[in-house]
Amino acid sequence: MDKQNCWDFKKCGRQPGGIKVKELGICPASVEIRADGINSGSNGGRACWAITGTFCGGKVQGSHAQKLGNCLNCDFYKIVQNEERPNFRTASYILSLIRDKE
Repeated sequence: MDKQNCWDFKKCGRQPGGIKVKELGICPASVEIRADGINSGSNGGRACWAITGTFCGGKVQGSHAQKLGNCLNCDFYKIVQNEERPNFRTASYILSLIRDKE
């Protein structure tokens, strides 16, 4: 089975071309090209816990610091962590990589 991105796993429809884009907008994780390839994902699709302004649970989650507690308990986060071990990229790694590419 192919590794899923967050929008596939959560079925949110907020990726480019998704069914909820007109209604709710595009999720920042789906277009965060600086995170492309991290944890084997497309754009920020497997690094969403480090992307500011994602829309999990139907509302904007805010900054990395504001949402990290929720993300650490997320089923998708746990799946990515298990699938990518021992090369799982943590939030601090992802944030430093994104900052370096600004």
